[in-house]
Amino acid sequence: MLSYIIKRLSMAVPTVFIVTLLVFGMIRAIPGDPASLMLGDLNDPVLLQQMRHSFGLDQSIPAQFVIWVSHLLSGDFGMSIVRHQPVLELIRETFPVTAEIVLAATFLACLIAIPAGLFAAWMQNRRGDLAVVMGSIMLVSIPSFWAGILLIWLFGVKLHLLPTFGYQPFSQVGWASFKYLVLPVIAVTLGEIAVVTRMMRASSIEVLRLEYIAHARAKGLSERRVLLRHTLPNAFGPTLTVIGLVLGHLLAGGAVIETVFTLPGMGRLLVESIYSRDYPVVQGCLLVIALLYVLTNLVVDLLYPIFDPRLKL
Repeated sequence: MLSYIIKRLSMAVPTVFIVTLLVFGMIRAIPGDPASLMLGDLNDPVLLQQMRHSFGLDQSIPAQFVIWVSHLLSGDFGMSIVRHQPVLELIRETFPVTAEIVLAATFLACLIAIPAGLFAAWMQNRRGDLAVVMGSIMLVSIPSFWAGILLIWLFGVKLHLLPTFGYQPFSQVGWASFKYLVLPVIAVTLGEIAVVTRMMRASSIEVLRLEYIAHARAKGLSERRVLLRHTLPNAFGPTLTVIGLVLGHLLAGGAVIETVFTLPGMGRLLVESIYSRDYPVVQGCLLVIALLYVLTNLVVDLLYPIFDPRLKL
């Protein structure tokens, strides 16, 4: 088990380096000069050269990469060109909103999808299975932004039950802040329910065909005990991998929902920074999202032996 953990941790180190290199390379491949963008309408070659020198843009690409990584290790993600704030500070302000939506949506999706997938596998090729499969197909076919617009129209415009835009932090309005997250979380959850349900169903069907399940039934165990004690733990391993991918996908793709509901999250910050060509913020957001993706999959890999004891060997 210890060797497995060490192996996974050692694999994460080069992955982080490659991710950092790719983020740096993609930003440097964008046409334009960040120093010229920061100066705006000022057409002063001397000032431009000073600006390029202060940011290290007059050095070679490898030297710029080394400087950037050294700044990252010291906690310096750079300064926003448009907002004139440290990039790390902007990420700290916006990431909690994204994290609340992603974690709540993932938890709700798992809470619904895991029992639904297990039930569908138990009812394979019967009406219950058909209902779950058809529902999953319908949910996965609805884009999250379209689901968000429908929820805004129903609960905001027609019923006037929930706020449809904006966000209030918990520190200011208390529990009332969660009202602003209900519709975004539901819009995100609907699509992810389908993904997790289909994976849980497929893995459960495979487990239910194994000999030890037939042996458990032959001993007279109830179907509930067979499903919860023998099927669920062994079928949850592949589903856990999908859950990790869902978390990473939501962190990277949260900009759509945050834009629909006007939420001050990191995804919306990234989109606005792309439009304004705020390179340091774009670079910082991409790096944080990529590192979170790597970290999420690393945690999933470390948890996997709990559900698949064969990996401990």
